[in-house]
Amino acid sequence: MVDLPWRDSEEGNEVEPERHADAVVVCEFQDGTVAVYDEEVVIDRVPRSRFVDTTIPAPEITGVDYSEGITVGYLQIEQAGVEADRGGLFSDPVNRNTLHFGRGDRDCARTARDAILERARG
Repeated sequence: MVDLPWRDSEEGNEVEPERHADAVVVCEFQDGTVAVYDEEVVIDRVPRSRFVDTTIPAPEITGVDYSEGITVGYLQIEQAGVEADRGGLFSDPVNRNTLHFGRGDRDCARTARDAILERARG
């Protein structure tokens, strides 16, 4: 069977439910999970990601770049001191604060975006 990046067939891709029990919003996306807390945002990466898990303190969040895309959308958390990637004509941005999601995850992505923006202080 082909291991496609949007399938959760690989062991270890699932986030322990109790790990983010206190989070306001938790969304599992193609390349990781975003958990929004009152004072920080946590990104847990899937094993195949080239980025490591990241915790972003709320005071460092300056905004969110969000696009639903045609088939794959993205949520990029803008952080003070981290250069935002803008992508290209046919590519989405990619940096340590970017997560990609399919059409089925758009509602959760919107909810996460709104929750992050409510907590942004930068």
